[in-house]
Amino acid sequence: MMVVVVLLMIINWSLETMKWKLCVKSVQPIGFFTAFKAVLSGVSFSVSTPNRVGEYLGRILYMDEGNRMKAISLTITGSLSQLIITLLMGVTGLLFIRPWVQGGDILSSMWIDLITWGTIAVLFILTLFYFRIAWLTKWFEKIPGLRRYAWLFSNLEGFNATLLLRLLSLSALRFFVFIAQYYLLFRLYNVEISWWNVWCATSVSFLVMAVIPTIALFTDLGLRGKINLKLLGLFSNNNLGISLASVTVWIINLLIPALAGSLLILSIKKVFRKK
Repeated sequence: MMVVVVLLMIINWSLETMKWKLCVKSVQPIGFFTAFKAVLSGVSFSVSTPNRVGEYLGRILYMDEGNRMKAISLTITGSLSQLIITLLMGVTGLLFIRPWVQGGDILSSMWIDLITWGTIAVLFILTLFYFRIAWLTKWFEKIPGLRRYAWLFSNLEGFNATLLLRLLSLSALRFFVFIAQYYLLFRLYNVEISWWNVWCATSVSFLVMAVIPTIALFTDLGLRGKINLKLLGLFSNNNLGISLASVTVWIINLLIPALAGSLLILSIKKVFRKK
């Protein structure tokens, strides 16, 4: 079962690679293997930055000189698609497990309503912005002080609805890969919980992690473990199994790719020195 979880990790980052390839192809077509290395390098940068914003730095190292700044806005668009899916799944999961969350004294009815409607409002605004992102260049051109930076967003004009929906679809597939990993690990560690409850509770966990600033290497693991214990503890008393699953997912999905990315970054530095 652990082998399947590791294979799902490779699938997860392969899906992210496909997303990034789609995002940057208008600036610079890039092969899958090179894009995969760029994504892993981004993971290495991201573990020491709040909410993993450093991943953009790792990825643009693989872009040609002159294309790197343009690639940042394109990469952010891919991350925005993942955030939209996370918020959508999270608020949906919260609606389904609301009776358990309220009954377990985790949150009061007022706070649940506040989080639910707040998330829906943010989701609506982000989705509207996402499908109008091609207009960003026009907005910058209309503002005198920002006009000089419009070239950084010029390639966003090629993001039509078809491409944006493809990015959302890949983001949704990544999300379900995460859920499958948790479910398999819960079974491995004898946590008796249904697939449906895993999906709902883990979705809410991802929602919380998305809005709370964390540094993956230092605080992400501890906070994720506490949140999972609170939410998944509503459906199972096996706290040890829940904690082990959280640690295992963190190691497989983040630590191992980050270590691999670090080795790739070292190889890039050697190439730069030779040049």
